[in-house]
Amino acid sequence: MSILQYDFMVRALLGAVFTGLAAPAVGTYLVQRRLALMGDGIGHIAVTGVALGLLTGASPTITAVAVAVAGAVLLEVIREKGRTSGDVALALLFYGGIAGGVLITGLAGQGALTLNSYLFGSITTISSGDVWATVGLAVVVIVLAVGLSPQLFAVAQDHEFAKVAGLNVRFYNLLVSVMAAVTVTVAMRTVGLLLVSALMVVPVATSQQLTRGFRTTLLLSMVLGTVASLGGVTISAYLPVAPGATIVLLALAGFLAAWPVGMLMRRRVRLSAPFSPSDLHRDHTVAREDHEHEHGDDCGHPAVQHGDHVDYVHDGHRHVPHGSHYDEH
Repeated sequence: MSILQYDFMVRALLGAVFTGLAAPAVGTYLVQRRLALMGDGIGHIAVTGVALGLLTGASPTITAVAVAVAGAVLLEVIREKGRTSGDVALALLFYGGIAGGVLITGLAGQGALTLNSYLFGSITTISSGDVWATVGLAVVVIVLAVGLSPQLFAVAQDHEFAKVAGLNVRFYNLLVSVMAAVTVTVAMRTVGLLLVSALMVVPVATSQQLTRGFRTTLLLSMVLGTVASLGGVTISAYLPVAPGATIVLLALAGFLAAWPVGMLMRRRVRLSAPFSPSDLHRDHTVAREDHEHEHGDDCGHPAVQHGDHVDYVHDGHRHVPHGSHYDEH
């Protein structure tokens, strides 16, 4: 039996695809700026927005977007002009947002359980209107994240260099914060406000294990986020598990699988070039006379191209065949 024959599953899968693309796209810049927990802070303050929607009878998604964007802008202002450091500002968002949300929910005559679908996600109950809102907001975020990647990367990597290059650092910092706020509310019904930061950060961390360039990291993280989102929703269709938690656990499983691969790749790079270029010009000395090992294509030691010949890395030195003996340097 195909899950695509159910309209609610089609809506869930569509929402998962765009959430999986948008969250890591913004998360890449947050990780680059060492603000990996910013999604958590914004997610907590968005709880207040959801509660305001419940209190006023407005759409909780719309009020959550408005409050999350306001909180993200406030965070940037505090970080840029205030004396409060970034981690303290995040703490203010954590505690104030969640406490305000619970308080306002009570004033609205709703219990704390009402917030569960927003705190932990409920993608299988997402309406058609919510789906199209998710798709529209996610497309805007993706276009900005990919289309402005050179400027956003420059600002995230070195804001002093970005200023010298003529970029409006304040504008781009605010843009990333607003994009993060929108992404949090987009992912609210998919993985929940308390788990959204994982979908923004974990695929990026996984991608960093396997890639070296920024753009490659960005694109691969978006692919990994989409795979985790689709996988989580699909598994939840056949097993009695929460989609949001399943998505996050799949993303974490991907990181655990990529981590040893990344270690091997980095080790291979180090072995292929264990010495700096200046070491290539050192004088050669004859390897010890009892060196009985014969280097060759299948000897098991890394081979390094050196001018018109090949050196073999052995015991911390480079050995090169020279007549009846080996030179080392």
